[in-house]
Amino acid sequence: MTDHPTLIHERVDLARRNANPTVICRMRSGWAVLGDHQFFTGYSLLLADPVVSHLTDLDDATRSVFLSDMALLGEALHECTETFRVNYEILGNGDAALHAHLFPRYLHEPDRYRRGPVWGYPLEQRTSVVFDASVHGDLQRSIASYITHRLSHRSSQQS
Repeated sequence: MTDHPTLIHERVDLARRNANPTVICRMRSGWAVLGDHQFFTGYSLLLADPVVSHLTDLDDATRSVFLSDMALLGEALHECTETFRVNYEILGNGDAALHAHLFPRYLHEPDRYRRGPVWGYPLEQRTSVVFDASVHGDLQRSIASYITHRLSHRSSQQS
């Protein structure tokens, strides 16, 4: 049993201790991670750190940083995968911990699924490809490199 109220709290704690293998990189507002399931290659999440329950729990400036980081992670997915579009989702009805899902969408998806939300795919299909660092590590490093470069470029422009 875990001492964490949600899986998000647990994953953030693991990331802080450098024990979460799905971590892409630390961002200004939290942690970019690859999802546990990679049916949508590059499926990522942004986990707020510190963990809060809702986007509206953040002050305006911190909220803007979280949303900007989410957009930057999506930009990295466009750059590092063959995606033609990224679906961004912040769902508040599951874990009471702010996190954003980023689903790369691909032209090779069947039309009946590609045009709808990812949740239209059968669960067994969405969960059929499990994260594996030996398979997904190159993509993980590529996304991290892109984000790190963009964040350092932003910092140098603001100086």
